[in-house]
Amino acid sequence: MSAIKFTKILATLGPASGNEDTIRALVDAGADVFRLNFSHGTHDQHRAVHGMIRRVEAALGRPIGILMDLQGPKLRLGTFAEGKVTLAAGARIRFDLDRTPGDAHRVCIPHPEIIGAVAAGHELLIDDGKMRLTVVARGEGWVEAQAQTAGVLSDRKGVNVPSVTLPLSAMTAKDHADLAFGLDLGVDWVALSFVQRPEDLFEARALIGERAWLMAKIEKPAALGCLDAIIAEADGIMVARGDLGVELPAEEVPVQQKRIVAACREAGKPVVIATQMLESMISAPTPTRAEASDVATAVFDGVDAVMLSAESASGAYPVEAVSMMARIIGRTEADPLQRKLMEAISSRVVATSTDAIGTAIRAVALALPVSATVAFTASGSTTLRIASQRPHSAVVSLSPRAEVAGRLALVWGVRSRCCDTTCESDAEMVAEATAACRAEDLIKPGHAVLLTAGVPFGTPGSTNLMRVVWPD
Repeated sequence: MSAIKFTKILATLGPASGNEDTIRALVDAGADVFRLNFSHGTHDQHRAVHGMIRRVEAALGRPIGILMDLQGPKLRLGTFAEGKVTLAAGARIRFDLDRTPGDAHRVCIPHPEIIGAVAAGHELLIDDGKMRLTVVARGEGWVEAQAQTAGVLSDRKGVNVPSVTLPLSAMTAKDHADLAFGLDLGVDWVALSFVQRPEDLFEARALIGERAWLMAKIEKPAALGCLDAIIAEADGIMVARGDLGVELPAEEVPVQQKRIVAACREAGKPVVIATQMLESMISAPTPTRAEASDVATAVFDGVDAVMLSAESASGAYPVEAVSMMARIIGRTEADPLQRKLMEAISSRVVATSTDAIGTAIRAVALALPVSATVAFTASGSTTLRIASQRPHSAVVSLSPRAEVAGRLALVWGVRSRCCDTTCESDAEMVAEATAACRAEDLIKPGHAVLLTAGVPFGTPGSTNLMRVVWPD
């Protein structure tokens, strides 16, 4: 297996893993970044878990990324007088705005945006698609839909509208409160749920400013129609296959996953594959062969990170799930075919000195044995651009800003470190770089270390130097 894990692991914390000992065990097993799911838990609970992560981080002496995942707008049915109703195939039911408990003939959907947006022929998916209905008529304040198959509707089940872009903000009042709380805590990434268009990112971006990086979750078919624009506005992308798989036919999800990953790779933006990667390990100590192949496929494609949800948050085997994912990553990256397939897609080279140096690093690494590339960075952009070109060696990222180091923990191939980068001379720069490589156990006899930085130091976006160093 490869000694260096390039693909990162994003593990969700929850009841099964929200204690300091388990968090440390998850890091030891291979977790690089932790997800705090704000669809669940209180602020006090998230504050406590955040503190545990930072204590583990301090004990290990290396950055651990923290991603807060905002809940986003949840569209739900109202209630039924008897809690639920059973509909026969072909039965019709009216959805309206009257909050009176419903029956087999009518029920409330307390979302005028849905009623105003759908038309005859559109689908309504209830309870993660378990119940599918087709809109057949509409009037002022109501729509009528016909059940495609027999099934049950019950209180407050979720509603998906796959074929319509709903006029909803991606941020609710709860999201505003959660975001302010998370930013004050000091999270590294903010994941925005149910993004439909690039404009959905503007509000969050204005609130976040420079305090975190923003990840857009692609889980609505509407987002696929403006994918490139969303990628351009976001700092990273999550392929959230749970809701995406509800609203798209199952056979479409793998195709769209490949498309999203390719677009992110070409744009040089970090991309995460999420949901159901090792689902069976919620209750079993080993995954299915199909799940192992699913993780390996993402690694073959060169994604930045793969994510565990309930497997690490509430499952019976959280540490084993991370360990298994790390083993699959290591075995896949050790296969020569992995690099061939990953390099079938490359990031677009921009006419900047940073990208020119990134291209040079790839060329040097093909001509010389290279054990690591060291990137001195203030904002993180140099490291991002170098990593986006998927160099043959690990990227040791040195930043004076702890928040930047934490954000880069999610990025493919990056060993992120926080250190003083105000070097006064070339000799100091070489000493700082080689010391960092030794700390990461990346010095190999007869192998070079490549250095890249902006001179003078401390000026963001000024990368203009590459140097080949042969450590003693």
